[in-house]
Amino acid sequence: MTQLQFKDAFWCKEFTAHSGYEVLVQRMLDGRKMAKDVEDLLKQRAQAEERYGKELVQIARKAGGHTEINTLKAAFEVLKQQIENVGNSHIQLSLMLKDELKGIEEFRERQKEQRKKYEIAMDRVQKSKVSLYKKTMESKKTYEQKCKDADEAEHVFERTSASGNQKQTEKSQNKAKQCKDAANEAERVYKQYIEQLDKARIEWEKEHISTCEAFQLQECDRITILRNSLWVHCNQLSMQCVKDDEMYEEVRLSLENCNVEADINYFIQNKTTGKDPPVPIGYENYYAKESPRCSNSPTQSCGMMKRFSGLLHGNSKNSSEVVIPTAPPIVLDLPVFLDEKVDGVYASINVGESAPTAASLDYRVLYDYTAQNDDELDISAGDIVAVIAEGEDGWWTAERNGQQGFVPGSYLEKL
Repeated sequence: MTQLQFKDAFWCKEFTAHSGYEVLVQRMLDGRKMAKDVEDLLKQRAQAEERYGKELVQIARKAGGHTEINTLKAAFEVLKQQIENVGNSHIQLSLMLKDELKGIEEFRERQKEQRKKYEIAMDRVQKSKVSLYKKTMESKKTYEQKCKDADEAEHVFERTSASGNQKQTEKSQNKAKQCKDAANEAERVYKQYIEQLDKARIEWEKEHISTCEAFQLQECDRITILRNSLWVHCNQLSMQCVKDDEMYEEVRLSLENCNVEADINYFIQNKTTGKDPPVPIGYENYYAKESPRCSNSPTQSCGMMKRFSGLLHGNSKNSSEVVIPTAPPIVLDLPVFLDEKVDGVYASINVGESAPTAASLDYRVLYDYTAQNDDELDISAGDIVAVIAEGEDGWWTAERNGQQGFVPGSYLEKL
């Protein structure tokens, strides 16, 4: 491809116009702006890489995983280490980008200094050319005016000579000579300015060509530098991706060594608490531990003793803890005395005496109650029950639908 040249493409037909040079200067300014834009891009990317790297390092160092065990813990530790390595790698990349940024900045400033020299030289020759051009045009006008005055004086002299007036003729002749001399002098000055202007033009053209060549060289260097810088930038990012993948490959290899069965076995072997479960809790009958007299007595007497066990502890109907009987009280014909030690207190109770009884009366149930033991009766609010016996411990024997059992007396209301 044929290389075009600035010096062949940026001229202007108007003598005092410099539009070609102005286009080149604007291009140089645009190029400088582009270099600054590349600097900003690399600067922001370097800052982003630095922030990203520092955050990765912080994440890796704050990551937990201390409660894990065996192979999964080892894989997680490798992951944390590699994340930190990736973070450090990105921090290193940010430093490389900053170094590249400094190179572009120095290149941009160097080009600016070089361009300033050519701009100063061009401004000087352009001002000189324009100034001489104005003076030349003024001398040209003076020269043309003097020539017109000389021609007019010559015509007056010829007319005066034809009239025969000697005195007027001599006067016209002297004036025509003066005008002629002034025209010659104006012509000399005009030619002198023309020569000076031509020298200024030649000097301006040489400087313009030199400036065009310098600007074209600068433009080639700028494009080359920026192109190479962006190329290097992309290569750095590609290499960073490869490095990241290599580091994460280490994590994948460690995860391949993660064995579920091994971790389970490790946990069991190091944290085992025993191989046998606890034995079942068997039922122990409280009254089976009582004296033989209790065991030989009828079942009803043991049930009665349970009802009155609360009294041995000092409990009553107003006690906060209700003792639930397991069997209804039954009046015994034979007197039986129990000598038991309950919570360090000996009590002698005559269970042969008849418990207070009441005639069968109907009561209305005020509240729902669900039986807690086999000897209790389920009742619901609104039910009508027949009370057979009223116990002093607050538990009454009631009958409903042919079924008997203990119910809380406070839950009943007499009809």
